[in-house]
Amino acid sequence: MQHLRKFFAAAATAVALSVTIGAAPAQAADNPYERGPDPTLAALDASRGPYTVATQDVSSLVSGFGGGTIYYPTTTSEGTFGAVAISPGFTATWSSLAWLGPRIASHGFVVIGIETNTLLDQPDSRGDQLLAALDYLTRQSSVRTRIDATRLAVAGHSMGGGGSLEAARDRPSLQAAVPLAPWNLTKSWSSNRVPTLIVGGESDTIAPVATHSELFYSSLSSTYEKAYLELNNASHFFPQSVNTPTARLAVAWLKRFVDNDTRYDQFICPGPSGLSIEEYRSSCPLS
Repeated sequence: MQHLRKFFAAAATAVALSVTIGAAPAQAADNPYERGPDPTLAALDASRGPYTVATQDVSSLVSGFGGGTIYYPTTTSEGTFGAVAISPGFTATWSSLAWLGPRIASHGFVVIGIETNTLLDQPDSRGDQLLAALDYLTRQSSVRTRIDATRLAVAGHSMGGGGSLEAARDRPSLQAAVPLAPWNLTKSWSSNRVPTLIVGGESDTIAPVATHSELFYSSLSSTYEKAYLELNNASHFFPQSVNTPTARLAVAWLKRFVDNDTRYDQFICPGPSGLSIEEYRSSCPLS
């Protein structure tokens, strides 16, 4: 009898262990896109995230946009990543925003910084080009197997920011949009359904926040997630050099809505504060 009791006790322990071990994959499957170490403010403020990044040039002969540069995590052991297309502004080239490419990609995204068809393209055209760049990334590029085509986002500066609003309106399946100092003659974006973070500069005289960023934010439906960050004393050109508050919140926004990684909620709600922040508004709490 003693041997039988030991046998059944061991069997019960084995069953318990198998249940515990078997539960771990199910737990991970709750969010298969939650990757990397637990985020910290210091990690978001660093010039690079946890992933090593490689680059690849895109020819100007591609269809729909003017070529550009792809930045992607080199690891092949973590499955596919979300992707972000970013457009420069009026008369600007990708080089004006190039710091953003590796910064965002190093947190676990494939990023394409685009050149536009002409330097004078308007927001509607830039929106179309952002979507064309995402289509190229997911269908034709040599890194397409690294990308989850259901988890895509757009961003841009100035007319490129206005273009990201256009792209989000035209393709509501996008997971996130991040317009930076956006310029657009259209002031209402109430039909947009994509979680949108708008970053404006208090001292912007080209796309003043009172007639652009603030209006755009207010027009977005409160049914969908949105946030507005205004940088203290920042000009229209704040995205054209390394800007830590912008990078911190943009990465957190992309991680939260492209990767559905709720560990980043802490950086969005209640949001940033400090001397560099003039104002922050959001649709917190996040759903």
